[in-house]
Amino acid sequence: MPVPKERAVVPRSLLREDAYRAIRDAIVTGELAPGERLNDADLSDWLGVSRTPVREALARLEQAGLVQTKPGRYTMVSPLDARALREAQLVTAAMHELAVREAVPLLTATDLAEMRAANDRFAAALHAADVDAALQGDDDFHAVPVRVSANQAVAAVLDQYTPSLRRIERLRFGSLSGRESVAQHNLIVELCEAGDAEAAAEAARTNWLTLVPLIASL
Repeated sequence: MPVPKERAVVPRSLLREDAYRAIRDAIVTGELAPGERLNDADLSDWLGVSRTPVREALARLEQAGLVQTKPGRYTMVSPLDARALREAQLVTAAMHELAVREAVPLLTATDLAEMRAANDRFAAALHAADVDAALQGDDDFHAVPVRVSANQAVAAVLDQYTPSLRRIERLRFGSLSGRESVAQHNLIVELCEAGDAEAAAEAARTNWLTLVPLIASL
C-alpha cells in the first residue's frame, strides 16, 4: 500500500504508557538493578522517545515505589525495602481478596477453565525453572477474577502495587518454595466452583501473603 503523505502522530498518552511499561518491566526483571541511577537522556535514547514521556513515566513509577528521586541530585531504581514491600503486599492481598469475593457469583465454566489452564502453565513453568513464564502464568491466573469482578478501583490499585512485588516474586518462583502456590491456586478454583465466595476470597488472600518469609529475609 502507498505510504501516507501525512505523518502519523502517536498520541502522547501511548508514548507515556509505553515508556512506563518498558521501564517498569526492566526494573521488575532486574535489567535495571536496585540502586541503579536513571538518566532521562539515556532512557530517552533507549526508548526512542522524548524526555517528556520518560519523566512522566518515572513520576508514575515513583508513586508505585519502584523509583526514588532526590530533586536536583539523582533518580534511581528503588532498593528492595522490606517495609515498603510489606505494605504493598498487604494492599495487594486485600485487593485480590475483594476481587475474588465479588467475582465468585459471576464466574462461568469458561472462566474456571481459564484459571485451571493458567495454573497448569504456571506449574509447568516452575518445573522447567522458567521464572518469566511462571510469573506470566501466575498473572494470568489472578487476572481472571480481577477481570470478572469488573471493579476498576481494584484493577487500578493492583496495577500500581503488583510490580514492586514481582521483583521479589522472581526470587520465590526461582526456587522450590514457589511450588506451594500451585496447590493454593487449585484450592481457590475449587472454592470458586463450589460458590463459596468467603472461603475463596480468604484463600486468595492467603496465597498473596505467602511472600511474608521472603520479605522478612530482606
